[in-house]
Amino acid sequence: MVFENYPIAEALQQASPRSPSFAKVVNQEQTHYPLTLAVEAGEHLSLAVGYDLAHFDRAAIEQLLRHFEHLLLTLAADSQALLGELSLLDESERQHLLHDWNATATDYSEACIHELIEQQVQATPDAAALILGELQLSYAELDRQANRLAHRLRDLGVGPDVLVGISLERSLEMVVGLLAILKAGGAYVPLDPAYPRERLDYMVRDSGIRLLLTQSSLLADLPINDGLTSLSLDELIDWQDLAEAAPPSVPVNADNLAYVIYTSGSTGRPKGVEIRHGALTNHMLWMQDELQLLPSDRVLQKTAFSFDASVWEFWLPLLNGAQLVLASPALNDDLTLLWREVAGQAISILQLAPSVLQALLPEVRAGQLDSLRTLAFGGEALSAALVGQLREQWGGQVYNLYGPTEATIDTSSLLIDGPLDTAIAAIGRPISNVRTYVLDSNLQPCPVGSAGELYVGGGSLARGYHQRPDLSAERFVPDPFTPGARLYRTGDLVRYRADGVIDYLGRIDHQVKIRGLRIELGEIEALLLRLPTVREAVVLPRESANGTQLVAWIVAEQGVVTGDELVHELKGLLAHDLPGFMVPTQWLFLERLPLTPNGKLDRRALPQPDIGHAHAAYVAPQGELEEQLAAIWAEVLKVDRVGMSDDFFELGGHSLLATQIVSRVQKELGHHVPLRAMFELNTLQALAAYIEGQQDKRIDEAKVDRLSDLMAELEAL
Repeated sequence: MVFENYPIAEALQQASPRSPSFAKVVNQEQTHYPLTLAVEAGEHLSLAVGYDLAHFDRAAIEQLLRHFEHLLLTLAADSQALLGELSLLDESERQHLLHDWNATATDYSEACIHELIEQQVQATPDAAALILGELQLSYAELDRQANRLAHRLRDLGVGPDVLVGISLERSLEMVVGLLAILKAGGAYVPLDPAYPRERLDYMVRDSGIRLLLTQSSLLADLPINDGLTSLSLDELIDWQDLAEAAPPSVPVNADNLAYVIYTSGSTGRPKGVEIRHGALTNHMLWMQDELQLLPSDRVLQKTAFSFDASVWEFWLPLLNGAQLVLASPALNDDLTLLWREVAGQAISILQLAPSVLQALLPEVRAGQLDSLRTLAFGGEALSAALVGQLREQWGGQVYNLYGPTEATIDTSSLLIDGPLDTAIAAIGRPISNVRTYVLDSNLQPCPVGSAGELYVGGGSLARGYHQRPDLSAERFVPDPFTPGARLYRTGDLVRYRADGVIDYLGRIDHQVKIRGLRIELGEIEALLLRLPTVREAVVLPRESANGTQLVAWIVAEQGVVTGDELVHELKGLLAHDLPGFMVPTQWLFLERLPLTPNGKLDRRALPQPDIGHAHAAYVAPQGELEEQLAAIWAEVLKVDRVGMSDDFFELGGHSLLATQIVSRVQKELGHHVPLRAMFELNTLQALAAYIEGQQDKRIDEAKVDRLSDLMAELEAL
């Protein structure tokens, strides 16, 4: 920004009549800055913007000027206004962001999910509802068994808002148990038998459940205390009993709980998220409108029921006369069998995490995707590269779904019906009866293109966290735009596009500070994923003796040779878009990224970099000067030894440490080394040659760019 405050206009007015004058002056100039704002003060305030078309389009600049104009007019009208109360947006933009893009009101049934399923039972009693391998239950058979169990639960005290634990392996009994709990008026609490016993014990105690549905083979491994009654459904359910059983009469409404799912908590203890029937029904009916399920559709239920992404896999097919297909137990041990399962069961609708597809796509064989018409992704960022790889083998519907557990599975969606114009797929627009806002730290709406935290409101919100009113009050806040309503703070960093679609940028808590400079890791990852040599990328901070370092884990595209040359290439490409302090200093190449059992990235399983050791093989310093420099480097960088070919930045160096080395060389060796030389000549050998006057002074363009970035970093500090 340039502010011209010399009173040129006044000086001209006071000039002598004999002073030279100019009738017209045309001036053209070019700046190396992507964006320049020049402000000239006179009778009027004049603002002029210069911008690089490679970074901005005209519409973005016009928006920027409108925002400056509105801000200045607001300040002129009320000079005492607090900065946090000021908004860049005029009323028309606020209307657009807050209301027009949240016009999602849809009139849905107020019935609960189990009541909607009962309506489908009446419509198609003999149609197949539930399939596991060769086993099959019709809608009527499923309903009959669930009704019978629901009466038993009622006798044991289950009713509205009573929590019931359920811990079973994927089976017909699991689905009967879940449906029976809802029919009895209760809310189910999934307890994954694969969890450690200590975690399950905490969930049992925290939820306060008094009844647990399970199977006999699991009893010995579950934390069943004196106050907990257990029912083994494999022994209790009699599949041969064909007697009719009506559903129990229980007054359940939209505000009663349907389920409580435990998610990981920042305190190290899981927290229970309480989901209402109204929120669940809203999501299911939106999804039916969006996917248009037919009786011929088959949905694969493969997600662990302790995760909320499993919820729609269970209930969506049963609302429409379609079939719910339970994934075979073999998939638990070998996920590469997925495509065989899809083909063998003629699955038409499938949900996957992007990282699972990335790992399994090479396993697809001819014809295995023929039955599939819709793939839904969620839980992770979906890259354009992965979508492109998928399109080479399959041409069905692709959805990118987004949503936190606290807002009932999904709150926005994007149908990807063409090539993506960004490296990472957007998360779309809000679903029916859901409102989404991109807000700053003062809960003011962010302009289009500006990053802010995503807040969610409307009919999808959870009641709160079970027995955690403090945490509920922290995350579920009053809605400043709708009196009496609440918003959920997602902690996700997003931005609006010009068409109202939302881009996901990363977690706010994935923002890190390195040497006082804030870095958004998702930005670095997105740039890496655009590169043709990179298939997958993760960037995380790691601590070293010299502070925080950025580390990149890379899965290269097939056939790409990994090693030092590729590292140099990737660094150079990143340097075109990022300041030097955002370019990772440590690089590790993997065959594949480690995944959790649920198919998400397992950050804890990433191999640790050996920070403080360069990629190049150690070569001892040659001569007195190199030995002296090596001793200084080793002490400043806190490493055991430094070789003549070692790279300053790979050893953990940065701008602050460079200034220390320059100072030590001057003080101890009597040589003046310009700071820029540390960045231009970043190996020990090159620096020694420079000092001895033997270094070729030519500097390539990439090093000039890096130098500018690192000098700017120093200025920022």
